[in-house]
Amino acid sequence: MPPSALTGPQYLSEGLKLVLRPGLRLFVLLPLTINLVLFTGLIVLAVQQFSGWVDSLLPSLPEWLSFLQYILWPLFVLLVLVIMFFTFNLLATFIAAPFNGFLAEKVEVVARGRDDFPPFSWAELMAMVPRTIGRELRKLGYFLPRAIGLLILSFIPGVNLIAAPLWILFGVWMMAVQYIDYPADNHKLGWNEMLAWLREKRWQSLGFGGAVYLALLIPFVNILMMPAAVAGATLFWVREDGDKAVTIR
Repeated sequence: MPPSALTGPQYLSEGLKLVLRPGLRLFVLLPLTINLVLFTGLIVLAVQQFSGWVDSLLPSLPEWLSFLQYILWPLFVLLVLVIMFFTFNLLATFIAAPFNGFLAEKVEVVARGRDDFPPFSWAELMAMVPRTIGRELRKLGYFLPRAIGLLILSFIPGVNLIAAPLWILFGVWMMAVQYIDYPADNHKLGWNEMLAWLREKRWQSLGFGGAVYLALLIPFVNILMMPAAVAGATLFWVREDGDKAVTIR
């Protein structure tokens, strides 16, 4: 592994220290609070409606096949749990997107040498909502067809042996794409240009994405990982000369 891959975890570590500084805590606490309130409401709703959702998804079977209910019920419970997990995470990502773009903008100001932290502005935050939501939809459009392709590979005997490492590699790459896109989008760098820049920094990108991927697997630590990853990605952008990708468009 080239030494450049080791800079990724360093960016994440520095990003975590940065978002814990008093001047940036508000940009972290606000989206976390909103997501916590939303998740609490969704969890209460899910607990109340869970059995009904499972029953509505279960197919109606003739009496002579009723024994299959005992086999199908756990499978549909798992299906509902998976749907809930992805729905919750998708909502969290879309809600956090404007805050993440805003946080990346403020972190970049600090990363470029200003000692004073920029003030919070609701008007500035609201102005970022349409652009950041549109960019999240673009990420979703990039992710879904590749994820579906990997899912299909997972069911092909023999070929599925390589599916697991491909899933991990794709997950690591998506972590780099997800977070480094925030400072790139703030500089109006196009989607394809952003991907091309990341490929030029392939090892640094994979090192950063791998560090984020692993950190998100750690309970409680992962609560702070989203803002830390945004800050780390912004440091990545500044120190890896992301501005040059903008100037050569």
